[in-house]
Amino acid sequence: MKYINEVISIRVDGDIGVIISDSPPVNALGFVVRDGLIRALKELNADSTVRAIVLACAGRTFFAGADITEFGKPKREPVLQSVIAALESSIRPVIAAIHGTALGGGLEVALGCAFRVAVPAAKVGLPEINLGLLAAAGGTQRLPRLIGPEKALEFCLSGKPAGAAEALDLGIIDHVADGDVIEAGLAFARRAIDEALPAVPVRDREEKLAATRADPAAFEAAAAAWSKRTKGQAAPAANIASVRRSFTQPIDQALAEDAAAIAELIAGSQSRALRHQFFAEREAAKIPDIPADITPRPVSKVAVIGAGTMGGGIAMSFVAAGIPVLLIDATREALDRGIDRIRANYAGSVKRGSLSQARMDAQMALLTGATERAAAADVDLVVEAVFEDMDLKKTIFRELDAVTRPGTVLSSNTSALDVDEIASVLTRPEDFLGMHFFAPANVMKLLEVVRAAKTGQQAIATAMAVGKRIGKVPVLSGNCDGFIGNRIIAKRSAAAERLLQQGALPPDIDGALKAFGFPMGPLEINDMSGLDVGWSIRKRRGTPFPIADGICECGWFGQKTGQGYYRYEPGSRTPLPNPDVEALILETSSRLGITRRVIGRDEITERLLYPLINEAARVVEEGIALRPSDVDVVYVNGYGWPRWRGGPLFHADEVGLATIVARLDAFRADTDDQSLEPAALLRMLAEQGSTFAEWQKSRA
Repeated sequence: MKYINEVISIRVDGDIGVIISDSPPVNALGFVVRDGLIRALKELNADSTVRAIVLACAGRTFFAGADITEFGKPKREPVLQSVIAALESSIRPVIAAIHGTALGGGLEVALGCAFRVAVPAAKVGLPEINLGLLAAAGGTQRLPRLIGPEKALEFCLSGKPAGAAEALDLGIIDHVADGDVIEAGLAFARRAIDEALPAVPVRDREEKLAATRADPAAFEAAAAAWSKRTKGQAAPAANIASVRRSFTQPIDQALAEDAAAIAELIAGSQSRALRHQFFAEREAAKIPDIPADITPRPVSKVAVIGAGTMGGGIAMSFVAAGIPVLLIDATREALDRGIDRIRANYAGSVKRGSLSQARMDAQMALLTGATERAAAADVDLVVEAVFEDMDLKKTIFRELDAVTRPGTVLSSNTSALDVDEIASVLTRPEDFLGMHFFAPANVMKLLEVVRAAKTGQQAIATAMAVGKRIGKVPVLSGNCDGFIGNRIIAKRSAAAERLLQQGALPPDIDGALKAFGFPMGPLEINDMSGLDVGWSIRKRRGTPFPIADGICECGWFGQKTGQGYYRYEPGSRTPLPNPDVEALILETSSRLGITRRVIGRDEITERLLYPLINEAARVVEEGIALRPSDVDVVYVNGYGWPRWRGGPLFHADEVGLATIVARLDAFRADTDDQSLEPAALLRMLAEQGSTFAEWQKSRA
């Protein structure tokens, strides 16, 4: 074995050269790796005894992608395109031996090789779309030459990886073999030599493009459907254009245009936002005051208290991850109804084809039920998910404190109640915290882990770890009314109420935020969730909303009653204009002595989002959120904030904090709402010409 540099080595096995990359943790294609690969190829090609070359990686994976820490920095030669060109023009055919994942740049490297072999557990993919980018090192040009432009379009725009078997069927991989990946590569190289397999570079393969060139209608129909789903997003449009170039332009011209497109995307706000979220989600997992030697407790069985919609969704989250769940409710009728609802949800997934019957049966087998809380005596984690009643929750936790063993983590799914008050009934409050799931709990990614005053470090570590295990994005929150997300969203709700009073109608408000990129408007969401939920919270807080409360006083609670802000036909969830509510809005404005006016979409968007940003700044200032990026993670994963806009505080930085402060000052002058006064942190950063990102970096 000879080391080319600190991460790339070569050896010759008979007449087959082997290049090994060993750059933990994921063999990212940074400068040192790229430089070593170029030099290794040059040396092996100069060896007259070598007839083929195997390219493989040590460690847990093949090249898992580009080094994203280099994004936005000056390029250093050799760039990835140069490495791929060297692979493609190699005198000796190169066989990529893939294990782990070949993602993004990793797959592009493999596509530069003459052949690709993989072990059965390997996965390949082009996930650049998730960072607001495209596979501009040739992925969007070479992949269509292997699988056709239509399939390549789906591959690039979904960002989802394919397993080895699927990749073999599609034609991305040439061979799948069990055992050691390097041995598999060597065996295929021997076959390529012995059988004189034609080593045609992928760039020169045209047969898969012919049908689309002759009739691009199917491609254009797929492109139109994707464009409709991703309206307003730059990266999907760039990927569609790039894949289209694969069959409309010579490859070198297409690659040159791809290079210009990727430079524009990298410099753009949307890719910055997506990269921000990528790093923010990883940062959210880090709790500064929990030492690395604090290990999570093992969780092999969970009890969920409450078999309603939320409790059922929470139970589904755990069983989907292979964790047995004991679902507990006070009556057999309620318990059976909850289990039947879970079974029906799974059956619907089976009918749609998103879940196999075998998988459904396996997950249902992990679910058992009980009507006595004493049945939770042997579990490792309890999640209480009954309705928001403090006395009821305290009663439940008194009992759980007595029946569960020491070390069992006790958690409440409360969305707003004081976790310290709940913990006050416990003899071991160090084992208690909030675990706030979001509806529907089996779908939504966000999990707020809420620290009470006496919560122990190990309980927090356990909740964060199990949240990740069940596929959630856990974010630690301090204790306050509404925690991070619901406390902040209340300011948007107040702004929506004020806009309705002053001149807007429900479609104006919802239309503004959907144009911004939210999948649903706030009033549509309220109708879906049930207007009585917010009404109850407002009564508890003593914060009346004349219009929203008036709608509830009429008995209109949204979709479940057939009307709320909107009207709904029987069996339909489609919001229709509601003349009764529009009349109520106009009457309320008149009764309050407000002269209504036309409010433009831009102003509506600002008045909905800037108070939310302001409250987010207070949440950071008070330490409820550990860092600004945690707020962004909460809003992207739990509240529909478009990922490609980064989150509230990322968006504030993009707009400019001085602009946000000036608009808030103007809003404040127009109302007696003191919460519109710019937060101290927000005003300070604006005066300094700084950003939330810079402030966070300075405190890291």
